[in-house]
Parts: sequence; C-alpha cells; structure tokens
Amino acid sequence: MEFGKRALALEAEGHHVVKLNLGEPDFGAPPAVLGALEKLADGRPLPYTGATGLTELREAIAGFYHQEHDIEVDPARIVVTAGASAALLLVTAALVDPGDRVLISDPSYPCNRQFAESFGAEVVLVPTTAQSRFQLDLPAVRANWTGQTRGIMIATPSNPTGTSLGITELKAICDFAAERGAWRIVDEIYLNLGTRDAAGRAPATVLSIDPDAFVINSFSKYFGMTGWRLGWCVVPDEFVPVLERLAQNYYICPSTPAQYAALECFTPQSLQVAEDRRLEFARRRAVVLEGLEAAGLPVPVPPDGAFYVYFDVSGTGLSSWEFCERVLAEKHVALTPGRDFGRIGADRYVRLSCSASVGELLEGLSRLTKFMAEIRS
Repeated sequence: MEFGKRALALEAEGHHVVKLNLGEPDFGAPPAVLGALEKLADGRPLPYTGATGLTELREAIAGFYHQEHDIEVDPARIVVTAGASAALLLVTAALVDPGDRVLISDPSYPCNRQFAESFGAEVVLVPTTAQSRFQLDLPAVRANWTGQTRGIMIATPSNPTGTSLGITELKAICDFAAERGAWRIVDEIYLNLGTRDAAGRAPATVLSIDPDAFVINSFSKYFGMTGWRLGWCVVPDEFVPVLERLAQNYYICPSTPAQYAALECFTPQSLQVAEDRRLEFARRRAVVLEGLEAAGLPVPVPPDGAFYVYFDVSGTGLSSWEFCERVLAEKHVALTPGRDFGRIGADRYVRLSCSASVGELLEGLSRLTKFMAEIRS
C-alpha cells in the first residue's frame, strides 16, 4: 500500500508509472456478467439473500467443480461469501481459539496470518526455500509441529510466488494434520489460473484428496471480479450452520446483485472468456520471465499459477525495500518488496504482478533493464 501511495503521487505529478505491484486482473468481469448486472439495475427490489448465498449460485459452483475438477461437491457444503476475505473470516472465526498454534508458510499472503491472529492464534511462519518451491512440505510441517498445533493454512498457487504445491505433497501434509485432529484451510483462489496438464485438465483441488479440508475460493481472480466482493468456501457439513450464523452476524449476506450477476460466470461463453484470459496470463508470465532474465534478475522458481513472479535482487547489493524505492523513484516502476510476505527472504525478494497488459509489462521490464545497467556501472 505504501508503494501504491507513492505511485499515485508520481502520477499526480504527470509521470507514467508502470504499476506491477497490484494483484488485480486488468480485464474486469466477463461481458455476460456485466450485461446481467445492467439488467438488474432496472429498479427491481434486490433484498437480502440467505446468509450462505443463493441456492442457484451454490449449485452453479458445485457444477463448476464437477466440470473443471471432475469431483462431486454437495451444494449444501458451499457457503457464498462477501469475497474470499469474508470466507477466511468465517472459517477462522469458526476454527481458531486463543492460543491455538497455526502453521503458515513463509512467504505467504499476509492477511492469512492476520485473520488467524485476530482470533488469538499463535501463528508460526514456517521457513520455505526454492527447493520446496516456496511451499510447505511434510518435513517442514513435522519439524514445526507441537502438541499445541491445531491447524494449518496453505495457499496453492501462492501469492507472492505463483508456485503450486504438488498434489502428492499436499495429500501427505493434509493426512499428517488430519491424523492429529488438526484442521486444514486451503486457499485455492488462484487454482484455476494454474497450468493445465497435457490432457487439458485443470489442477486438482484439495477436495479430491481431502474432502474435509476447508477450501477458500473467489470470483476475483479467475473471473476478474475483484471489486464485486464475492467468494465462497467449501466446508464439512457440520460447519455450514456455524458459518451461517457467523455470516448473519458479521455481514448479513453477500451482495445480492453480485450473486445474481455471477450466475453468468458459469455459462460456456463466460468460461471460455476466463480460459482465454488464463492463457493470456501464462503468456504474460513468459514475457516477464524472459525480461527478468535479460535484466539479470534471477527467478529461483518459475511460477506455474496465479500472475506473480518472485525474483531475487540480492545481487544488486540493495535490500528488496531499497530496490523497490529506487526503481519507483528513478524509473517509475511500482513493485512490492518481500517484507510484505514474511521474514525469510524479506530483504532478498521482490514480487512483480503480471496482471498489467503486455505493453505495460514490456515497458516496465525495459525500465528495469536500464536500472540494472546503471547500478552495475
């Protein structure tokens, strides 16, 4: 947010700032979703829905799991929420008690640990490395497990690294935690942006190997609906009434017009739009990886999902914060330093978001290349 403010100030002075710090798709919602919202704005009443969301939207999400991941999910287990953040709020409120020990990888999305800590958890940031693709693995989980550990939070693909956890390793971790009576929250908001296999199948959801995991997802990334504030979670049957009561008290229900419009996400036309955009993000990642290599900024683990690249600036002699400060001030390129995402590598790594257009990415990479040439000389 700090670098975002500085970027806005530079823009106000008339500079062209290349914003590669924002984790927000630049496409917007699919056209059919926008059309549906326009129709809803005809003066009709748009009253509260049930706290867990429209029945037809929950059914459509269940159909999405069947079509994309070849698994059956009971719509009754799906809770539609006011964004993935609200899903995390409900799930952590339901699961976390003061003093519970919760394992989260370092680096990771900072709000995940903030949610857990806000309900009194002792969050343990487990160091990861390039060798583990900046993801948890079973040896790391074992090494950090104690009798007070009550749960584990995993994001795959991850923000900030864009890397995924292999389904075999994910199963091993989930099995280990389940055997000890601990819950598993798995953030899959970037899952459908991940690389498909040779047969064109989407990456596997954790529900295929751990049906009792708590799964977080969103309309924000794959469908490009960030400001619509609409997400969902899939939870075990016995937790649905718990989350329903929490939602009733926290925010009553998700946005009614957003829910009705989101039904259009699951038509063949909109799914094709989303798939075309996934391919465009893959193209953008390739452009960024090539450009960073040319600039002499190594990427220890190429991303296979999301729209982020996590690169190493230690060879510059600058900390990640200093690197981002100077690049913004001198070249007007906004990036995000590693300290946002944890402690390990906080001064070494920088996150670049590939959510800008190819033209903007190429301009930003050109400026980074010039910056690197100048500091070398």
